[in-house]
Amino acid sequence: MLGCVIHGQGDLRVEELPVPVPGPGQALVAVRYGGVCGSDLHYWRHGGVGDFRLREPMVLGHEVVGTIVSYGAGASSPVAGTAVAVHPATPCGACPECAQGRRNVCRDTRYLGSAARFPHVQGAFAAHVVVPAEQLRPLPAGLELRRAVLAEPLAVALHALRRTGEDVAGRHVLVTGAGPIGCLVVAAAKAAGAARVTVTDLIPQALRYASAAGADTVVRADDADDAGWPSEVDVAVEVSGVAAGLDTCLRLVRRGGAVVQLGMLPPGQSPFAGNLVVSREIELRGAFRFDTEFDEALRLLAAEPAFDDLVSAVVPVRAAESAFALAADRSRSCKVLLDFGA
Repeated sequence: MLGCVIHGQGDLRVEELPVPVPGPGQALVAVRYGGVCGSDLHYWRHGGVGDFRLREPMVLGHEVVGTIVSYGAGASSPVAGTAVAVHPATPCGACPECAQGRRNVCRDTRYLGSAARFPHVQGAFAAHVVVPAEQLRPLPAGLELRRAVLAEPLAVALHALRRTGEDVAGRHVLVTGAGPIGCLVVAAAKAAGAARVTVTDLIPQALRYASAAGADTVVRADDADDAGWPSEVDVAVEVSGVAAGLDTCLRLVRRGGAVVQLGMLPPGQSPFAGNLVVSREIELRGAFRFDTEFDEALRLLAAEPAFDDLVSAVVPVRAAESAFALAADRSRSCKVLLDFGA
């Protein structure tokens, strides 16, 4: 079977890999689609994500959907042939964070395609993958695999909104960064009843995708004279992963408002208007991955076909490097999928 293996910065290979065999409690899944995530691009372009650096070859990928093929001992449900999405996290269940119900920040979690631990957790960009059966989620009626692959990044967006600590219904939400995650934050905020969503980015095509996702106003981040700049917002989600985006959020959120840092900032120190956190009593919070929001994301995807507009290309796995190059070019793409069944 074919799989996408990252060997180091700029060294992505499509390799022939052995078909894995499910062990006790595990399931073998035939992967159909895999979404190229920003973290996959970081491993390819930079050899790491934030403070997580590659130390050995690793199969990439954690946004995958497919069909159950078989089970190991002790697992049998859902039945073989069922279309499923794969929840990519396996929390330890024993650490203080898990005990507090915050499994997404488990200190000993295993996450598909992540170099956060060593040996690395191999990912799911392969024609077949073995995962714990409890990580499988049958697709809701009417939800096709092509749209269902958005469940993982949409769950990230839903968790970020939850981290604001506020009901965004009737509120003005600012999103800095209109990549795939940023656009899904827009869609999730509108689905939650946000009265207005303003999005900033440097790239016109990215802003067009944000508009397709439901943004009421889009603003060029480098145009201080753009008439779309709000004077104040209720909550802000920083998705661009640059300090300037966080600075914008802090300057525009209302006094006592909430700012959520979702984008992974570069390693090391990042300058931002920290004094505003004090003088305006701004709630500054981080958002990392997700937990139960994955199931919520599948339900939302089943109900809203407009999410299809965010999938800009589907590329056969043999052309994985061209798919990564396309996904990295935000002037030409939003969400790019690898097709393992073509």
